[in-house]
Amino acid sequence: MSTPLLHISELTKRFGGYTAVSNISLDIQRGERIGLIGPNGSGKTTLMNCVSGTLPPTAGAIAFESRDITHRPPHKRARLGLSRTFQIPRPFHSMTVLDNLMIPLEYVAHRGVFNDQHAVAEAMALLDEMGLADRAHERPATLSQVDLRKLELARALAAHPKLLICDESMAGLSAVEVDEMLNILMRINGQNIAIIMIEHIMQAVMQFSQRLFCLDAGELVCEGSPQEVVANPHVQRAYLGT
Repeated sequence: MSTPLLHISELTKRFGGYTAVSNISLDIQRGERIGLIGPNGSGKTTLMNCVSGTLPPTAGAIAFESRDITHRPPHKRARLGLSRTFQIPRPFHSMTVLDNLMIPLEYVAHRGVFNDQHAVAEAMALLDEMGLADRAHERPATLSQVDLRKLELARALAAHPKLLICDESMAGLSAVEVDEMLNILMRINGQNIAIIMIEHIMQAVMQFSQRLFCLDAGELVCEGSPQEVVANPHVQRAYLGT
């Protein structure tokens, strides 16, 4: 098998005496669609916070494209091609929708080249892909919940990721809006961008994922195809409530 895009080795994160993530090892290949599931408090977001650099791990190692990134700050990981969205969208509310994309484009993708018309064109193309081009000069406060999720995705894509972590991008959306977000994520993945989806909407996870990982109480309890994972008795007890 080829060298994984992301390699997590025996990762542990403790908060005082509480172990949120315990000895987790997993690999993600280029262009893969991964689902990360588990009950609330199982360690999903903590694990991804360690991967993206917002939390330092207590033990273990993280490699991205064979580079050790265990102790690299988030902005350096972003420049390597590791990007994420957040459970609660975090746009710059004082800026326009367009300017929200110019920040990652200029600081991450274009490495400090400012007022570049190519960057403006790229930002507009991203907004068009999300169906937000006509909202480019509005403030984020005018956007609906689903449009805020799209803006969050566009900001992550503006960093030119090779791996995109989506933390509950569909939470609170209607069935039609969930399908719309799934279609967008499939198109993104079609650009050979690997995606890790953290999600509680099982129908969306099953439809999207090529492989599933299930966490429970900070431990990786099962991995495999979506069908294998949801049929696992431990997963059914821990996550599906049977």
